[in-house]
Parts: sequence; structure tokens; C-alpha cells
Amino acid sequence: MLGAAFAGVMGRSLWKMLTNPADIFYDGKEAKRMKDELERVQFVSPYRRTFGFVVPDEITAIELIGDQIVVGTSNNIYRYGINGELQGNFSVRSGLRDVAVYNDKLYLLFPSRIEVYDRQGEAIQEWEACSDDADYCQLTVLKDGIFVTDAAAKNICQYKLDGTLARFIKSPNGFVVPSYSFGITNINGYVFCSNPGRHIVEQYTVNGEYVASFGKSGMGAGEFSGCCNPVQIIATEKGELLTSEKGLPRISCYGSDGTFHSILLDDKALGGGHSAYDMCILGDKLIVAGGNKISVFQYDARHSAQTLCGSCTIECPMKVVS
Repeated sequence: MLGAAFAGVMGRSLWKMLTNPADIFYDGKEAKRMKDELERVQFVSPYRRTFGFVVPDEITAIELIGDQIVVGTSNNIYRYGINGELQGNFSVRSGLRDVAVYNDKLYLLFPSRIEVYDRQGEAIQEWEACSDDADYCQLTVLKDGIFVTDAAAKNICQYKLDGTLARFIKSPNGFVVPSYSFGITNINGYVFCSNPGRHIVEQYTVNGEYVASFGKSGMGAGEFSGCCNPVQIIATEKGELLTSEKGLPRISCYGSDGTFHSILLDDKALGGGHSAYDMCILGDKLIVAGGNKISVFQYDARHSAQTLCGSCTIECPMKVVS
């Protein structure tokens, strides 16, 4: 009886952690204090929402294939133009976790499986996880292989492009993964992943060698809060990193060396809630997904003088003044 009660409590806690993390990781007073502290700063976003559209189901992941937005839901893949026009779709098995694009192919990640399709939805390749206990979170693909974060094993599983297992990558800091917040991306031949329970981002070579890390716990700009952040990481064309956080959602920009540049969007600009927002970049547009909505943001020169982003000297393609 006690075991069943404990399992029920744990099940409810896990569900709350995944769907409403603030209920687990902040009590009501602490959440209010954190919000009040952030609002006192009077944040001004350097980006403004210019367009948006809805998709039929809750969004699991977004990516780009050419100039089209690939939207993954639990059991479907949709392709949209930047204007929100549906270009095509195909169904997949349920439980989709993430989507990556490489060489005009779609790599779909499931908890214990990887499938590869062309953009029209024709199956090319598939294979099962290298472990029966795998619980895959996110993936990134480059010429040196497919790198997958595993919440159960608390490591990165690297496959060759043909699906052959290459190696397991473990963190010298020890990956701490309290929830499905195990983000990963690649820049200029290096792999970057979150170590969410430690509130850092780690860098590796494509041979699995640890290079460096950055980040620290806190609520301030350039810090990661809560139990497990950041959730998402993507790279810009110029090699900067964008991170997306949950709890009190925000998207921030860092250099690949870990230098903090600016918060781009806070929870108000993003639309609120507690879940992290997924994101991708198309030219000067920052595309953000949350719930079943896609929002397109662009740099707003009118507010640039009031933001760190406006004073940044990096030649950033996302700062084109429209």
C-alpha cells in the first residue's frame, strides 16, 4: 500500500515537473519573489513579434529545412513557409522527442529510436537505441555523426551517420538531469550541450573530448535558474549560442566562449507559462514555438539603445533593421 501511494505521488510529481515546473521547483512565495525581482529591472526586449500562426497539435520540436519551418508534434511532421502556409506533412509513430536536419534529411528522435526521412516523408533509414534503457531527449547532426542526449544514462550517445554506435560521452563534471532538459547543438565542428542540474553548458570535440564549460546558477542576466536549465541550445550563423530556459522562460544570447551578450526575450515577450520555448533562426528572424503556436520575432531598432543587444558590436545577421 505504501509503495503504491509513493508511486502515485512520484507519478504526479513527475507530471507536474514536466508540465508545470514552477509548482515543483518554486513554492508560491518564491515564484512571486523571483518574478518581482525580474520585473523591477524593467526589461526591454530588443525583438518584437511580427507574425504568428497555430498548428494542429502541441509542438514537440522545430527545425529548418531550407526556408521552411519543420514542426514536429507527438506523431506528425509539418512543413510551413515563413508566412505560415502549410507546405506538406506526414505522420510518424507517437512519442517524437526532437528533430534535426542535415544534408536535406530529417532526423527524428524517439525515446529509444532514431528514424531518417527526406523532406517529403519518405523513410530512408532507422535504428534502435544502443541501450534497452535509453531515454533520449535531443539530438544534433553534423558530418562527424549524430549526437544524442540520454536522460536515463546521463550521457551523450554518438552514432556514425550510418547508425553505427561510435562512443558514449560522459561529462567530467557528471551530467545531472532532473528532467527532460538535456539540450544539444553544434557550432563549427564542436558539440555544445546543457548540463542542466549544474546550470552549465559544456563543449566537446567530435571525438568526445571535453573542452570547457560556462554558466552559473542564479536569476540574474547570464545565469540559469531553477532545478535544471538551460533546456534548449541553438547556434547562430556567426557561431553564437542562444539558450532557452523554463520555470521563468527566457531566451538569451552567449558567445561560444561563454561570454554573456544579452537576454533577447523574457517570459512576457514569449507569452508566459513555465515551459521552455523551442527556437530556430531563419536569416534575421527568430522563430519561437510554444504550445501549438509559432511566433516570428525580428530585431526592433526603436528599442536598441535601451538593450545590451543594441550596444553589441558583433556583426549579427539577426540584427538587420527592417
